Amino acid sequence: MQTEPPRIVRLVLVTRAGELLGALPPYPVATPWWQETGAVIQGARERFGIAVTVLRILATELPAPHGGGVTYLVEAEAPPPPGVAPWRGALDDHPLRQPWARPGGPSGDLAWADSVLRARGLSRTAPAEQIRSWNLSSVWRLRAGGQTFWLKHVPPFFGHEGALIARLAGGPVPALLGHDGRRILMPELPGEDLYHAELPILERLVALLVGLQRDTSRQVDELLGLGLPDFRGATLTRLIADAVERTPELSAGDRATLDGFVDGLPERFRRLAEAGLPDTLVHGDFHPGNARGDATSVALLDWGDSGVGHPLLDQPAFLTRVPPGAVGPLRSLWGRAWRVAVPGSDPERAAELLAPVAAARQAVIYRTFLDGIEPSEHPYHAKDVLEWLERTAEMVRWRP
Repeated sequence: MQTEPPRIVRLVLVTRAGELLGALPPYPVATPWWQETGAVIQGARERFGIAVTVLRILATELPAPHGGGVTYLVEAEAPPPPGVAPWRGALDDHPLRQPWARPGGPSGDLAWADSVLRARGLSRTAPAEQIRSWNLSSVWRLRAGGQTFWLKHVPPFFGHEGALIARLAGGPVPALLGHDGRRILMPELPGEDLYHAELPILERLVALLVGLQRDTSRQVDELLGLGLPDFRGATLTRLIADAVERTPELSAGDRATLDGFVDGLPERFRRLAEAGLPDTLVHGDFHPGNARGDATSVALLDWGDSGVGHPLLDQPAFLTRVPPGAVGPLRSLWGRAWRVAVPGSDPERAAELLAPVAAARQAVIYRTFLDGIEPSEHPYHAKDVLEWLERTAEMVRWRP
């Protein structure tokens, strides 16, 4: 039997000025992830002979951000191609809509990138390639002067990313060709993404992060001034309590466990302070896939989730995405590195106290996403707050 492709897309076409042109018949694409635009664009070109730019999703059939039927709003040139049918849906506005999700928005981003390239004596040598469009970013690949560049535009809650990368220039972070508010233009880094890195490279990533955190531990006020969110004890306690309160889907048992956890957070953070590690830069999404490099250099990527808080908030997510045999050596390396950086500290005790806090912080992050995006984009993250709070409750029950 023939297996149906995981994602079936339908395109609603508008012009750059926002004029509705109609809708194309649905067609399958090979990649399941809703935010990936390449297969959608390729399918429109091959099946209907038109070039489109994906703006945003209008509707989805499934509650998870992959597979099923997905309707996209896309930008196309008039007149509409053969096969376009009338579309009776509503294209209303929303105050949380991102600039790149509006007709004309992507062309504005590309015009800005072109101006940055021109200032460096460069111009594009190929059409821009749209890679991703969703509530967390718009990403394009540009080619100019024999080089590849990446254009990224992020929402307000990630708006500090460009300023932070500029602040960390010279460290193990991407180079910036330019940044303007929430738009960033970066040259492509050499090497490859390190999703499948082996232990020596994984150890190098941990050492790089700890080094950055050690060096920025005395610049907390400066980091907060750049717009990084505050994940320190008092603020994070309030945010976790808010996430729990606003998640009515929690079972009675999990809610009771989490209410007790929240009540105990001030004492937990007091004991955490006794372990001796300072608040500092937190990457926020530290895992091997958010690093890129080769034999000579490695950089840590995607600083949109970054904030200020306990440095070991970054440990759990990393250790869950490495091979099981690497967990013990990496945990030991993390402890040794921090004992060298802060003599007399107890990073192992800190990691134990922080484990459920780190899980609850993930719920806070997804709550922030849902509060900052329009409702049509909620399916990307609708289940995440509940899932992370359930994980937190389970951790608290097993390891109070």
